Amino acid sequence: MSSELFINVSPSEIVIVLIEDKRIVELTREKSGTKFAVGDIYLGKVKKIMPGLNASFVDVGYEKDAFLHYLDMGPQFATLNKFLHNATSSKGRFIPTIKLHPEPDIDKNGKITQQLRAGQSIMVQIAKEPISTKGPRLTSELSIAGRYMVLVPFSDKISVSQKIETVEERNRLKKLIQSIKPRNYGVIIRTASEGKRVADLDQELKRLVNRWESILPKLKKVQAPGLVLGELSRTTSLLRDIYTPEFSNIYINDFAVFEEVTDYIAGIAPDKKKTVKFYDKKVPMFDSFGIDKQIKALFGKTVTFKSGAYLIIEHTEAFHVIDVNSGNRAKAGNDQETNALEVNLAACNEIARQLRLRDMGGIIVIDFIDMHDAENRHKVYNKMKEVMEIDRTKHHILPLSKFCLMQITRQRVRPEENIDIAEGCPVCKGTGKVTPTILFTDEIASKIDYIFSDLNHKKIIIHVHPFVDAYLKKGVLSILRKWRWKYKKRIEVIADENIQLLEAHYFDESLEEIIF
Repeated sequence: MSSELFINVSPSEIVIVLIEDKRIVELTREKSGTKFAVGDIYLGKVKKIMPGLNASFVDVGYEKDAFLHYLDMGPQFATLNKFLHNATSSKGRFIPTIKLHPEPDIDKNGKITQQLRAGQSIMVQIAKEPISTKGPRLTSELSIAGRYMVLVPFSDKISVSQKIETVEERNRLKKLIQSIKPRNYGVIIRTASEGKRVADLDQELKRLVNRWESILPKLKKVQAPGLVLGELSRTTSLLRDIYTPEFSNIYINDFAVFEEVTDYIAGIAPDKKKTVKFYDKKVPMFDSFGIDKQIKALFGKTVTFKSGAYLIIEHTEAFHVIDVNSGNRAKAGNDQETNALEVNLAACNEIARQLRLRDMGGIIVIDFIDMHDAENRHKVYNKMKEVMEIDRTKHHILPLSKFCLMQITRQRVRPEENIDIAEGCPVCKGTGKVTPTILFTDEIASKIDYIFSDLNHKKIIIHVHPFVDAYLKKGVLSILRKWRWKYKKRIEVIADENIQLLEAHYFDESLEEIIF
């Protein structure tokens, strides 16, 4: 299976697209200046204790207070508090984690009033980003993720990913980590560590420990609420989780991000450094590789997947609903039960893809086409479990009910991806009245004249809809060629699928947009 990653950087956001076998399977958008990413560690201040919920609200600098439940505080909460007190105390020297004497674990059935009070400063980590009207969800069981392992300060436990199935490999990794792990640190061994040498694991373990220890000097200076340790950029953290040597290409259109990713790949797979490629062509990257077209086909309410069959995807406040429809698909000679089974099995592949693509979390209810045979319902259940195995997000799947309904719970740590693919009418702008379209080229010509005559630019790059692009370049004596002859200056017209029909964007020689 060939995999390619595309990282499209613009002033407002970074869009990361993962393609497997030429089909989009994951899409991540990060707005510029976004805060409160999963994994960020904050020094927060307890605002309110809620004994009835056995929880508290903590100020971490977000507009709404974050939520911390007693069960998310972790058994080593007392040791974490001791560490925080020592790090922020004006007396004495810092005590490294390895030399800290751990406190007894807190009672898992205890009350939050026994551990917290209003106004208290505590260290917390973002477990879920702000979603809808809710603030971030927090945990005090801190961890720092690497490619091969996750470091858990103040714990001595070693866990191994269940996806590493061989008993010999699990035992090898556990013994290996046990021999190199510092005191007062726990480790969760990730699937990517399978088969890795001790030198690779030791190098990453030391890097994670150093990253944690870098917190100490910061805690003296940070005032609650404040960020203590930020997660890696979304680009690098995604690469950390999904990168495999099978990646054939990583395309990036921003040189700073290109250098960051190149350095990261050089550190984990030096022989794959050349797979990172800087995209600097005039045509937008997503247009050049047909990604925009795929996105618009995949994010609608209706998604077709095989021979006329389609899904209808609805989102509610409580859960997501997916309806499987056979459409006009019917095979001559096949009975209804056989057709229903074939469509349902094919739907499993597309549903698994849509869950990853849209990052749908919480409760998902799938209404499959009715099947009366219990054995067929079991086949669909097994198929869904099989195709969901590659999903890195924690999930749980229940068998189909008698009415062919399936329930899936999928961990939700950030808002789902929701791209509005409906385009506003570029002609009437909602009024129902249309201006003469024949005047559109005159409007462009007028703005070209203004840019050259009044603004004194030497070059113009115009982004237009592909239909308009074809019209302006049609024939030997095209409209574009006539403009070039008239002004004796460089005029470029680029087709852009993201631009509406009667819309144009103008850029100068420095690729800065000219706003009218």
